[in-house]
Amino acid sequence: MENNILLAIFVLLAASIALVPLAKAAGLGTVLGYLAAGVLVGPYGLRLVSDSDTTRHIAEFGIVMMLFLIGLDLQPREIWRMRHKVLGLGVTQVVATAAVIAITLTLSGLSWNVAVIIGLALAMSSTAIAMQTIEQRDITTTDTGRASLAILLVQDVAIIPILAAIPLLAIASSGAAIDAEVTEAVSKLDNPVDWIMPLSVVGAFVGALLAGRYIVRPLLGYVARTEVREAFTAMGLALVVGAAMVTQLIGLSPALGGFIGGVILADSEYRHELESNLQPFKGLLLGLFFISVGMSIDFSVLATEPVRIAVLVMGLVVVKMGILFALASMFRMHFADRLLMSMLLSQTGEFAFVVLQLARTEGAIPAEQYGTMSVAVALSMVTTPLLLLLFDKVIAPRLDGRASQRPGDTIDEHRKIVVLGYGRFGQIVTRMLRSQGFEMTLIDDDAAQIALVRRFGVKVFYGDASRLDLLHAAGVDKAELVVIAVGGADRILSIARNLRRHFPHVDIAARAVDRGHAHELMALGVEVFERETFLSAISLGAKVLVRLGHSPEEAARQAEAFETHDNQLLQDSFFVRGDETAYIGMVRNAMGLLNEAMSADRPEPPVDNTPPKRTE
Repeated sequence: MENNILLAIFVLLAASIALVPLAKAAGLGTVLGYLAAGVLVGPYGLRLVSDSDTTRHIAEFGIVMMLFLIGLDLQPREIWRMRHKVLGLGVTQVVATAAVIAITLTLSGLSWNVAVIIGLALAMSSTAIAMQTIEQRDITTTDTGRASLAILLVQDVAIIPILAAIPLLAIASSGAAIDAEVTEAVSKLDNPVDWIMPLSVVGAFVGALLAGRYIVRPLLGYVARTEVREAFTAMGLALVVGAAMVTQLIGLSPALGGFIGGVILADSEYRHELESNLQPFKGLLLGLFFISVGMSIDFSVLATEPVRIAVLVMGLVVVKMGILFALASMFRMHFADRLLMSMLLSQTGEFAFVVLQLARTEGAIPAEQYGTMSVAVALSMVTTPLLLLLFDKVIAPRLDGRASQRPGDTIDEHRKIVVLGYGRFGQIVTRMLRSQGFEMTLIDDDAAQIALVRRFGVKVFYGDASRLDLLHAAGVDKAELVVIAVGGADRILSIARNLRRHFPHVDIAARAVDRGHAHELMALGVEVFERETFLSAISLGAKVLVRLGHSPEEAARQAEAFETHDNQLLQDSFFVRGDETAYIGMVRNAMGLLNEAMSADRPEPPVDNTPPKRTE
């Protein structure tokens, strides 16, 4: 297997295909599925693939690519807005976590220099796990996502001085050795060459900005105009590799280079194309990285010292979560955001393997201790998907339950029109009615949305529209019309049933999700409704007809004819909705009639009376 690269790749892909969908279907998340795949095929499982180090080094390019794509979604001004979190959260987290772990290990009997090395290694979090989870949950732009990104960026930068400090820390703590090392360090400070490093960093960043604007963008334009898709994909990969190489050459993290490269191109017109081309590579490489972590778990060490490793992993996760939660509290983040961020970053990161390996090479950590710490690092990564599962299944529902138990507002006004739901759909309806002089009672159950719209002078009452007592408090029994604009097909039907049962005299205008949902509303006697995407789709279709050469008047007439015909089909198909065969036959017949009617009404193309050209 070791000499057959194709077979090794096939085994890794097959294990991923088998376990990752299974883990996701079970609600465990994709990361845990990849880790399980690595354990299965690794040297401590079926031994189908044993070189986890090479696999991890290749897959770490996925982290670089991930940060490049994250940078594409961040404008430089967004980075500037995050400066307080970068300094306040990021720097403080690294220093505080390393100090607490180092002090604890020193008190347990380790020498201070080894304790500091291990503390610095364990202070890092996994960029791959955290950012992959943040992207999957679509919380990149939330407080949790921004704060996590700020901390991870600081950690990526901090890895360089940490690696530089390890040779100094690895020296035996004898006075002579320390004096010799300090003398050498002081002599280096007097060397002008060592002061070039900060200038190189600044120069590289400025150079990247200029190259991005005056070289990379024109080059992207040239490649795009060739309309060779694989060339554009190759260009994207080259940009990621090049950005990583530049920062690596000046002694910084390749992942940081990928991020800076993405930020530089964030306002480029090609960023969406770059993102779509690179996304599949990122997903596969990150999956390969997680597999390599699973392969690296040494179960022989785990079997030898299970209690010690369990205490080490649990203590590490608890300490990191406590520090992160405290720092997030200082920044006044919401309780749920604080808890989620502390769980996302509670593990130890991939750079810990690099730090521990260098410490072992320098002789600071013996082989046995290195094996124990490496297993603890890998197992800490396994805890994160489990903690997030606990958050989703146990903690988040309780937090939502407490939020929903907020008592409804006292509704001190009764209008002839009551609007239930003040999201995007409800706001459009309300603004149109208010423009004609109508006053309405507005009710919504999203406290954050209510707080936002009240800043614009809109008064919205908090309450659950499905509760009968709230409907009475809103004066529905005296109202003429109720507009149901909440989201969710089942919820809309539940409110409509409640209104029909207890307030049969009140007219109902409802939001319909689709044709089937509209039929269910019709069955309840709701006559005024609108499918939420129907009219917008017709409007877009009319604009497309104009773009394709129809006159605006003809396009509008065709759109009106289509709307009339489809609404008639909706009414006719209501009576056969329970008979699938009849329903399908009616829809197919109606589609044929529609095509005939609109084709017959289509204007004839102009006749070209120009005589044909003579050919020699």
